[in-house]
Amino acid sequence: MRAHSKFPPSAALRSLNCPPSLLLGEQFEDEESVYAAEGTAGHALAEHLIKKYLKQRTRRPTSDFYTDELIEAVEEYVTFVKEQVEDARRVCQTPLLSVEQRVDVSEYVAGCFGTADMMIVTDSVAHIIDLKLGRGVMVDAEENPQLMIYGLGVLAIGEMLYSIDTVRMTIYQPRLEHISTWEISAQKLKQWGDEVLRPRGAMALNGEGDFCPGEWCRFCKARNTCRARAQGYLKLAEMEFRDPPLLTDDEISEVLKVADDLAKWAADVYAFAQDTAVTYGKHWPGYKLVEGRSNRRYSDEDAVIAAATEAGYTDIFKKSLIGITEMEKLMGKQRFAEVIGPLVYKPQGKITSSLKRTSEKHIKRTTAEADFYGRTMIMKIIRQRSSSPAGFPTCIAGSRSPSTTPSRNTA
Repeated sequence: MRAHSKFPPSAALRSLNCPPSLLLGEQFEDEESVYAAEGTAGHALAEHLIKKYLKQRTRRPTSDFYTDELIEAVEEYVTFVKEQVEDARRVCQTPLLSVEQRVDVSEYVAGCFGTADMMIVTDSVAHIIDLKLGRGVMVDAEENPQLMIYGLGVLAIGEMLYSIDTVRMTIYQPRLEHISTWEISAQKLKQWGDEVLRPRGAMALNGEGDFCPGEWCRFCKARNTCRARAQGYLKLAEMEFRDPPLLTDDEISEVLKVADDLAKWAADVYAFAQDTAVTYGKHWPGYKLVEGRSNRRYSDEDAVIAAATEAGYTDIFKKSLIGITEMEKLMGKQRFAEVIGPLVYKPQGKITSSLKRTSEKHIKRTTAEADFYGRTMIMKIIRQRSSSPAGFPTCIAGSRSPSTTPSRNTA
């Protein structure tokens, strides 16, 4: 059975920002998802292909997750790794190369270890490459705690042979066409290990410090029932909400800052409540399970075709053009670009919910348009406090008694 790190580097962002969450999460069972299983399969294939390139003994893994799309994504990553290996060989006669290298960082945090997807060490540079196969969020390498921990572990290995001055960290996300690389001096990385990782890691292992909700809550096992997270979001309910035209610019900005996280938190809580109600028969005061809407279906399509044809109806089939993504998979990217590329365009996206922080270029609209879109967005956010969150399933319905006064703090 594979050992588990007491301080997993993959959860370092959360553990360093919210130390008590590490021990709190141990109360919950490990969460298995199809995405995690697919990622594991993808990493196994990448390991095999890189070892084969390095002429190391390996056996090709098998998995039901190996679709053409996943294999293509992994091969893109492997090609990138090969390029980095060749670059290393040009500047160093005997670079240290290791795939799926276990790194030990217990010097800084007791029981802390992890696995670096690819480690390349030359005379002066240690390069850690991390493959991420998710389709959701772009991850940057800059000041990324997971990779910094890997960097400390790689330094402990590489410094036995080389005088390493620089630690380079790269995150490769083929499905998002995203590559992020960041460098830090070995001295500064060790300083971070002593001043940040060591003390906060000790706090996490001891369950000390304050709970601090933030973006790192997303994959926390306690995210659905964490009181600190709930209190952080319910602060919105303390505002005296009025019609959007009467909100100040500062108030609207404050709402926008937390709108996305608030919606995710509400969705997490709703999903948790629904799952426990359906699976374990949990009763939530004021709510009940109701049957969702369903659509009619044919019980036997062949019999339907025969019956309709016999009755004289022949125009009963639909034929439509396959989508762009499916067409690209059918032809391959290069052939698709040659044959269909000139016939594909990308229209300007809708701006109804695409307000971004000021680091990105602002898209101008007329005053009337801006007012309409702004009011629509804020009204959706504000009215969530008195109704079910938009887009949620309708399996749990409120059953509040007519005599009950609605609570301002109802989530």
